[in-house]
Amino acid sequence: MRLFDPHIHMTSRTTDDYEAMYAAGVRAVVEPSFWLGQPRTSPASFLDYFDSLLGWEPFRAAQYGIAHHCTLALNPKEANDPRCLPVLDELPRYLVKDQVVAVGEIGYDSMTPAEDTALAAQLQLAADHELPALVHTPHRDKLAGLRRTLDVVRESALPADRVLVDHLNETTVKEARDSGCWLGFSVYPDTKMDEARMVALLEIHGPEKVLVNSAADWGRSDPLKTRRVADAMLAAGFDEDTVDLVLWRNPVAFYSLSGRLDLTVADTAGTAGTHEGNSILRGGE
Repeated sequence: MRLFDPHIHMTSRTTDDYEAMYAAGVRAVVEPSFWLGQPRTSPASFLDYFDSLLGWEPFRAAQYGIAHHCTLALNPKEANDPRCLPVLDELPRYLVKDQVVAVGEIGYDSMTPAEDTALAAQLQLAADHELPALVHTPHRDKLAGLRRTLDVVRESALPADRVLVDHLNETTVKEARDSGCWLGFSVYPDTKMDEARMVALLEIHGPEKVLVNSAADWGRSDPLKTRRVADAMLAAGFDEDTVDLVLWRNPVAFYSLSGRLDLTVADTAGTAGTHEGNSILRGGE
């Protein structure tokens, strides 16, 4: 079984997670830039973070046989902090990098005017750089947030079929599907979706343009949720081809819209390589 986690924050995870993910069948990930939990105080901290997503994390993933790409953006939560807004001026020089397969995650947290501005600006950046966009729907007032998101997408230069609307659930899936966007679902231990609800939605709405992710980060989350969903689908009677569609071919199709998705693993596999003089093994030669 081959698995692609299209939304996971590996900078928050350990190398043990990479090892377990590979054993479970994960062969590719996309890591969206996001809020780190502690507010950033200057644009420079974003730029160091972006550099890590473009350098250290692909190296670390390759040590465990996993292809790593990223999406870059000013995230919705920090779009409300004036100290962070200059990041929007820095993004164009990062969006041309080969490992960047979308602009994201963008969207709404509290549905403020500042978030409106940041979302519209970054959808335009995606259009300008011929990249798709990964859009975060808010955790509160989710249906209202989806509707506001879709309104901004319709007003943008980016076609809906180049937008992945993430963190969907039973209340938002129909309107998201009707919009023509791609559909993202995050499966968590306690919040968002779980395996049984995900299988039920697939039975009702079908697998087309559906992407399932773990969105694993620094909070209570599980980087093996893609495998758990795959197993739940098989147990519910879905065939292996449908599992492969949802958990491999759909994310490949969406991120291939960037023209940059490369699923070959960089030639650093094994523990002998280093990145900026650092290896995965503590004290290794």
